[in-house]
Amino acid sequence: MLKKFLVWLLATLFLTSVSPVKAQQAGKVFRIGYLDPSTASATAGILEAFRQELSKRGWIEGQNIIIEYRFAELKTERLPELAAELVRWKADVIVAAGGGPSAAKKVTSTIPIVVASGVDLVAQGSLPVLRSREET
Repeated sequence: MLKKFLVWLLATLFLTSVSPVKAQQAGKVFRIGYLDPSTASATAGILEAFRQELSKRGWIEGQNIIIEYRFAELKTERLPELAAELVRWKADVIVAAGGGPSAAKKVTSTIPIVVASGVDLVAQGSLPVLRSREET
């Protein structure tokens, strides 16, 4: 159930970041970079659900989207270079799991980053704590 919700959330975030007008442009193929500290085999089920949810909304791999996958194979020190590869590849959006969002944030400030797991980026120090006016 959690996996289905995660996939639904990712698909929703991705689709809301692209305007419907752009989605209808003939010939435009959007590039999704996927960054994960794990292995391809460990995330196969989640990725299949992600692709299925995207296809339900008209985003079909190989037709109007390309997904470029980068897995750190449990070597988190590889994440910064893998994130940089996705930036050089000119991804339109980076979907990142585990420590991937922090690594991606360090190499780009222009490509949207979708967090694909329950990582607390504020606790990690990757995002600032936002305070209301009453708290300051």
